[in-house]
Amino acid sequence: MGSLNETRHWLRLDGARNLLTQEQIDRLHPLLNELSPKLNAYLNSLKQKAKG
Repeated sequence: MGSLNETRHWLRLDGARNLLTQEQIDRLHPLLNELSPKLNAYLNSLKQKAKG
């Protein structure tokens, strides 16, 4: 999750600095939004397996 949040952070900065076009940002943002709940569910399943 930390790396995902860091990626979001850099995406915002890259947009503010005009290092990426708005089109590139618009393509990447939905991917991050889709990945976040999937990653969270995966991490939760690992926690459940570790419990037992």
